[in-house]
Amino acid sequence: MNNPVYKRILLKISGEVLAGDAGHGFDFDVINSICEAVRQLNDMDVEVGLVVGGGNFWRGRSGGSMDRTRADHIGMLATVMNSLALADSLEQLNVPVRVETAIEMPQFAELYIRNKAVRHLEKGRVCIFGAGTGNPFFSTDTCAALRAAEIKADVLLKATNVDGVYDKDPNKFADAVKYDNVSHSEVLEKDLKVMDAAAASLCRENNINILVFNLSDPQNIVRAVCGENVGTLVSNN
Repeated sequence: MNNPVYKRILLKISGEVLAGDAGHGFDFDVINSICEAVRQLNDMDVEVGLVVGGGNFWRGRSGGSMDRTRADHIGMLATVMNSLALADSLEQLNVPVRVETAIEMPQFAELYIRNKAVRHLEKGRVCIFGAGTGNPFFSTDTCAALRAAEIKADVLLKATNVDGVYDKDPNKFADAVKYDNVSHSEVLEKDLKVMDAAAASLCRENNINILVFNLSDPQNIVRAVCGENVGTLVSNN
């Protein structure tokens, strides 16, 4: 394995991936394989922040006619459950980890404080950021962009179910064309669905590179950090 090209990363994974083929709840084989990749990064002294969605338990549309704010609060709790599951798996691999939540819940996790999170990273602890931004109407993609900016991550790794950014949905169109590199402005202008517009704008304004890659093989996390060509780089260049 090559040496890492990034010192500090923010890894964003969807909640759905933690469910595996079941589509709901936890698949601990999947969780453990992701955490094994994070362990390898930790062994290489890469500082890892992690944001996970909650879609394996709850999505905003799951609320039906429910008030949007309350539905989003339920989604925040789903991300905390996922954060705790990832933390437990990492601890079983002897990786030091802290869960920090945007909403105060001291029996479960630390309250997110930017300087404290950076100190954890500097000491070699993985930081898992739960409960999104703590506000309704903002996605966990936006949380990932925000935390990446706050901790001054070298890159935001967006792990998805496709191997990069395409000009249209490759699952629907056989002639979809994959980008190796694309600009933040092009992502927004062409609505390329890398992240929601708020997250993409935040990355553009703060000059945060996004590397989009496929998580079907969790070792792609390690390959991405070591500079291998495993996806699409979104940048201001």
